[in-house]
Amino acid sequence: MKKRVLKAMAVLSSAALLLSACGGKATNEASSNGGDGGSTHKCDVAPGYPKGPIEIIVPFSAGGGTDQVARSLANELSQDLGVQVNVVNRTGGGGVVGHQAMAASKPDGQTLGLVTAEIAMMHWQDLTDLTPEGLQAVSQVNEDSAAITVSASSEYKTIEDLINAIKTNPGKLNASGTVQGGIGHLAMLGLLMEAGIDTNDVTWVPSDGAAPAVQELTAGGVDFIVTSSIGEVRTMVDSGELRTLAIMGTEKDENYPDVPLLSDYGYKYTGGTWRGIVVPKGTDEKIVKALDCRIADIVKRDAFVEVMDASAFKIKYRSTDEFTKFMTEADAAYGPLMKEAGLAK
Repeated sequence: MKKRVLKAMAVLSSAALLLSACGGKATNEASSNGGDGGSTHKCDVAPGYPKGPIEIIVPFSAGGGTDQVARSLANELSQDLGVQVNVVNRTGGGGVVGHQAMAASKPDGQTLGLVTAEIAMMHWQDLTDLTPEGLQAVSQVNEDSAAITVSASSEYKTIEDLINAIKTNPGKLNASGTVQGGIGHLAMLGLLMEAGIDTNDVTWVPSDGAAPAVQELTAGGVDFIVTSSIGEVRTMVDSGELRTLAIMGTEKDENYPDVPLLSDYGYKYTGGTWRGIVVPKGTDEKIVKALDCRIADIVKRDAFVEVMDASAFKIKYRSTDEFTKFMTEADAAYGPLMKEAGLAK
């Protein structure tokens, strides 16, 4: 079983890398804004849009990575479109409530959603009938590698310290970072399986995003957390309250060059999350094109790049067609992996 799971993980990672090579790449080029009192902009392909304030639904708690990315986008979109763009946190059900709210919204372009990797995972656990096909992709904006973090006062100084502690004390350690069956949970299971550890030897404490997981860690309720990115723990890592043991990606984070990769310890597993803008099915194609055009500009804009860099979030743009394909392939890859890990029903 272990070999099949690791093979599935490799397929998923390879798919992400392949699509990364095909997708757009963010640069620091500035672009013109559209909220300029009526002048024509190349992205103005949906006459009369928007008709008023826009909402971006975030399926996880305020302060987490998804929330931060959404607020950065909202600020730029508001300037471009000349209307208020508000972030609304619709938490609950491990992301189910927020994602379902996106799908159930009126398809008029006034309600957007920032989906996460969980959209391709939740239905495998029978938590919802909603799949990536139940939403209209607009643009992917972000892709990050997961990070394993402990309290600064923790006795675990390296990943090997943590792995050895789990092996020595099966069932004694607790971890958190995402919902049950979320990307952080799956990432932890992938590491445990590669290390030859029973997946039941660590108790996963579900959380609605990174922010409550960080609170749980600092309060001593869990021994370590696996977040979707190092950006989600950046503030407390920078303050010296937390220590990231490793990043579960193929490249080191330029903001944290001293934080090792799992591969530095001989592990092959990679994992992380992605985020992108969607709208309800049935939204006018012209509105989708207008939003994708705006976002393609935003991800290259200095103001957005600087905010994302400062938060240690990686920009990854994929167009509507590319993002649609990416979510479909991620969904197909996550299913077998989650079944092998015992997470799918």
